[in-house]
Amino acid sequence: MNGAHALMKTLADAGIEVCFSNPGTSEMHFVAALDAEPRMRAVLALFEGVATGAADGYARMAGKPAAVLLHLGCGLGNGLANLHNARKGKVPIVNIVGDHATTHVQYDAQLQSDIETVARNVSPGFVRTSQTTAALCQDAVDAVQAARGLPGQVATLILPADVSWGEGGQPCPPPPQPASPTADDATVQAIAALVKNGKKTALLLGGHALREPALLAAARIAAHSGVQLLAEVFPTRMERGAGLPAVERIAYLAEMAGVQLAPIEQLILVDAKAPVSFFAYPGKKSYLVPDGCSIHTLATPAQDAAASLRQLADALGASQTPPRLQAPRRPERPRGRLTAPKVCKAVGALLPDNAIVIDEAITSGLMLGVMTQGAPRHDLITLTGGAIGQGLPNAVGAAIACPDRPVIALVGDGTAMYTIQALWTMAREGLNVTAIIFNNASYSVLGVELDRVGAGEGGPKAQSQLDLHGPQLNFAQLAQGMGVHATRAQTSNDFCQALEYALAQPGPHLIEALVPESLAGAKRRVLPWLLKSLPNLPQPVAQALKRKIAP
Repeated sequence: MNGAHALMKTLADAGIEVCFSNPGTSEMHFVAALDAEPRMRAVLALFEGVATGAADGYARMAGKPAAVLLHLGCGLGNGLANLHNARKGKVPIVNIVGDHATTHVQYDAQLQSDIETVARNVSPGFVRTSQTTAALCQDAVDAVQAARGLPGQVATLILPADVSWGEGGQPCPPPPQPASPTADDATVQAIAALVKNGKKTALLLGGHALREPALLAAARIAAHSGVQLLAEVFPTRMERGAGLPAVERIAYLAEMAGVQLAPIEQLILVDAKAPVSFFAYPGKKSYLVPDGCSIHTLATPAQDAAASLRQLADALGASQTPPRLQAPRRPERPRGRLTAPKVCKAVGALLPDNAIVIDEAITSGLMLGVMTQGAPRHDLITLTGGAIGQGLPNAVGAAIACPDRPVIALVGDGTAMYTIQALWTMAREGLNVTAIIFNNASYSVLGVELDRVGAGEGGPKAQSQLDLHGPQLNFAQLAQGMGVHATRAQTSNDFCQALEYALAQPGPHLIEALVPESLAGAKRRVLPWLLKSLPNLPQPVAQALKRKIAP
């Protein structure tokens, strides 16, 4: 058989069931081979960033990689931002990039580029150009094995056209399941001794440590020994809600994170890295671990976080300690004029059981965590790498991975425009997604950052770069033009009714939440939102935070 048919069977045998694609001429034999493999679902995206973001969302929820098919170096370039987010989130993806036939490379045709160099930005652990049809399937098995190891990664396989169309391809058996080592006994005993020494200690949980088995083990340790539980600022996937332990996420703003971490004397990392500021700021620290606080690692991303936490619980005698779990609690439905916090409140009031919530709402979603902490159980997906345009494509992938679960994506207006084409794929595939777009006609987060970096208020030209008025986007019309049922909401009642309808009817749906606000208004309101986002914040801490953040 030809290389493409052998490759398709090899991928399916290895458990790859979905391919998100935006193909071109060099990939046509791969595309033709899709019909020969009934186990492979093919999902078309109108932009490469949608395909890569969908593969990311799928893998986060399915727990295994999907394939993504891109066209040459330019297609890879268009998909890089969401591959970057996947890399930062340690998400497994088999990234297949078509290339010119090996005999054609010498002519430096218009689309010729150095694909390997581009790919190493997002696939530092595995980039390979398959040189022969005979070697292709083993190359694919190696890529799958690399992608789904611990930690997961983006594995890029470059597929020249003649390797794809060449005869003599032989499917290869799937790779073995990767082993999951745990923390060694010496490490566990050393961490147990730290926990017992009486110093203020926190467990910083990330990656797989934010799934239910690890959360329960961590909560038993916290209840038994008094350690604090913290989560990384942007989790890849975090299970939360009523019946699970409540874990406080480290704040995005470095000033606020510094206040959160200030009392900690010992920070124990569990599938997480030591916290650093998202950006550098004049006169402010980038490394957020307090002076004098010692850093220790229980489990690296290459180790089994849940098993390591259970070992620590055993060493402390905490295995039978009942964990403290979040009690069911919902906010009341909001009333009156619609604002961004009221949208978050409505989501908390109406969130269905077992939902998948994708948060790329930037400043508009600051109250989402508080409003949903006691809601029915749900999974939370966040912007792991900071490259905006993740939310809508993640929703595509998550809905395909979990077709029986409702998916709610909260997205800012600026970020939505990066990958708005995802709406078309939602409609084409009939996905159970409700997209909520916060339309405040501004890049509000940059209005805040303008002050924080010491650049001042900015004049008319500077302000115009943060303002999305003139013309103001109409997301309901954009969605309807791509086949998605959509509505606009300006009052809390309108929004609640729209959300109830969307959750009761087959999707996809889009709700455009009109929350008009000036950039100056965003700056005035960001501090109160942040202060509310940490429940029971002591008054001295709140005052310290005000002094740190206030311009």
